[in-house]
Amino acid sequence: MSDLLRIEDLSVTYRTEEGPLPAVRDVTLAVDRGEVVGVAGESGCGKSTLASTILRLQPASATVTGRVLVDGEDVVTMRWGDLRALRWAGASIVFQGALHSLNAVRRVGQQIAEPIQLHEPGVGDAEVERRVGDLLEQVGLPAARAKAYPHQLSGGQRQRVMIAMALACRPDLVVADEPTTALDVMVQAQVLDVLSALVRELGVGMLLISHDLSVLAETSDRIAVMYGGRVVEQGPAAQLFTDPVHPYTAALGASFPRVGDPAARYAPAGLAGDPPDPRYLPPGCSFHPRCPIGTDECTAAEPVLETKRPGRDAACIRVEVS
Repeated sequence: MSDLLRIEDLSVTYRTEEGPLPAVRDVTLAVDRGEVVGVAGESGCGKSTLASTILRLQPASATVTGRVLVDGEDVVTMRWGDLRALRWAGASIVFQGALHSLNAVRRVGQQIAEPIQLHEPGVGDAEVERRVGDLLEQVGLPAARAKAYPHQLSGGQRQRVMIAMALACRPDLVVADEPTTALDVMVQAQVLDVLSALVRELGVGMLLISHDLSVLAETSDRIAVMYGGRVVEQGPAAQLFTDPVHPYTAALGASFPRVGDPAARYAPAGLAGDPPDPRYLPPGCSFHPRCPIGTDECTAAEPVLETKRPGRDAACIRVEVS
């Protein structure tokens, strides 16, 4: 069976006043039906650009090369009419910050109904209303909340409305771009449980983007870690979280405090510095300036993403194949 989503050698470069900004560089990954693939990394590593490019939502200043295949059709070269039909019905996206994505002066039920009415014009009003109620209940909200305005809902409830909107036209693929960033820990767990349950029940494929590696380890089947616009490690979620291969992945995992551990409280782990500006990437490995095991050899050439262990790929010359 072919992958539901297959990204091949994708690069996205923005035109800026300071010069070209390569936000995504040669990314290849895949998502199958019924699978959650997580994408992790700090802010500025290219995650959101990757998410927007899957549905060709990037601005006009972006130059895109490579392929983004959704059910075998290349989104990058797709005609506008076909692209419009794909959005919502074939693939949909859940953005971070639902309050900014929802229309403040329309009831949430009307906003969930809109994609159904646009993509399925033959569906009657009564059927649309029934489906809106079913979608709200599917994400853990009473159908009566369809009459609420966004400001009358909590942050977690608004995010559930966004998920209901994304599922309105029964897409095969859902892209969730940091859907829990603005939520507290308890509500975040609830929303993630909803997303995971929907993937299992509906058999959709999901690309889940987050800066929080522990969130992805809990909800994803596989994880790809991005740094400097590239994938630097990918593999099964549980293995990648508990036994990272790339030093950047290890630093991400170590940055979370361990409850009850005095050493973690008084000397919290972390990673000094910030991700590089994509316009001024350092020579060789882009992680080298922050890497705890880097050597001068790391500046000679950018490392290739290659298999280091069975099912585990990493881009690091300091990691031996085993």
